[in-house]
Amino acid sequence: MSGGIVLVMGVCGTGKTTVAKALAQASGAAFIEADDLHPQSNVERMASGIPLTDTERWPWLERICDAASEKRDAGRDVVIACSALKMRYRDLMRSRLGDIAIVHLTGDLETIRRRMASRKGHFMPPTLLQSQLADLEAPGEGEHAFPVDIDQPVDAIVSAAAAWTWGQGHSSQSRRAHAP
Repeated sequence: MSGGIVLVMGVCGTGKTTVAKALAQASGAAFIEADDLHPQSNVERMASGIPLTDTERWPWLERICDAASEKRDAGRDVVIACSALKMRYRDLMRSRLGDIAIVHLTGDLETIRRRMASRKGHFMPPTLLQSQLADLEAPGEGEHAFPVDIDQPVDAIVSAAAAWTWGQGHSSQSRRAHAP
């Protein structure tokens, strides 16, 4: 695979960073942590328990696309950890990056709450989970997505995601030819 883009998405607390880092490492892809690309004002807003608006998210999403484009243009596969909650956010990413393979991390509310409560040092408070769930538009028809339940070991999640993503030859070019 050369220059393929994988988006590991889901609400806060589903393990996007852990799964995306492991998937990138297993495949030799570049890893992008979308949280690192938030402007400080967004981080402060979320840390205060205030959900971001679309207006605050658009420039952040553009920064993510810029970072992914740079790595892809250098011939690298890219794995992005990003909530990408709404279809219009993923549409923007596809308009900038082309076809994207989406690994959608899902889980029941109690599992996600438990994970969030045990996190240390993350700016996103558990109180914002409800707003993320309200905003979530699960990948739908026409999106190249693979839902994965998070109530299993990380290794199993990564193995399933890797088999789906790269086991079927999902590069930028072959995904267009083999999309479901």
